[in-house]
Amino acid sequence: MLKRLLSAAVAVCLSVFAPLEAQRTQKIYELIYQDIQTIKQQLLELNQQVQQNREDIQILAEQLSEVLRLTRDARRDFAGFQAEQKSLPAQYQILLERYDAIRTELAGITERLIEIQRAALTPAQDEGQTQAEEQPSTVQDTTEEAAAQQADESEEKSKTTLPPNLSPQEVYNMARSDYLKGNFQLAIQGFTMYKEHFPDSPLVDNAQYWIGECYFSQESYEDAISQFNDLILNYPQGDKIAAAYLKKGFSLANLGRADEALAVLKLLVSKFPLEDEAKIAQQKIQELEKLL
Repeated sequence: MLKRLLSAAVAVCLSVFAPLEAQRTQKIYELIYQDIQTIKQQLLELNQQVQQNREDIQILAEQLSEVLRLTRDARRDFAGFQAEQKSLPAQYQILLERYDAIRTELAGITERLIEIQRAALTPAQDEGQTQAEEQPSTVQDTTEEAAAQQADESEEKSKTTLPPNLSPQEVYNMARSDYLKGNFQLAIQGFTMYKEHFPDSPLVDNAQYWIGECYFSQESYEDAISQFNDLILNYPQGDKIAAAYLKKGFSLANLGRADEALAVLKLLVSKFPLEDEAKIAQQKIQELEKLL
């Protein structure tokens, strides 16, 4: 009897707790399923994010590749620019040499023309002088003619006497030789003679420059500045302009006028950056700026 009661109690308990257990198990399965679905969703989102990251990385890789290509091109262009910069002075020097050769040839032609002109004028002048000597003096000479003749004579006396039968090139070479030997006063006379008697020569600006150099070598800096100023003013296209600016700046510096010297030297560098004088000027500018 007791066994039956126990069996019945067990049956009742099972009938009561079985559904509860089943519900609990079902609830656990549902929670697990929900967790699985959540994990799947997170994995899906993660995959999407990974894919997006891959696309971003691909874009960055392409951009980086483009940057590297541009960098290589820029480096190559810069190397080419440097090569051009290095070759530019050489090309410029070649042009200067050709220009000097043409200038020298033109100077020779001009001087030959001057010689021919002098040779053609000399007989006529001699003939006129002979006729004047043969004609007796008359009272027809007017005061104006006498004054004009006196003015001509004064002008001729003011000029340095030119040795006979000397060509323009010979006069120039003699003056240049005196300069190289340190005979600066003789060189000044020679170059002055060249300027006075051959004003149409293409080397007149050079003669003007060397007169300034003679004064500079004698430490007559004011006279040197005056000569260089005349050269810069009257022959702005001459081939000695850069050198004239340089020596003018040096003359001013030697006179203690550093501010004026700096202005002249900086002007030289800006106007003639490729000339050798510009490099010398830059060094002098640094020296003067340290003193100020």
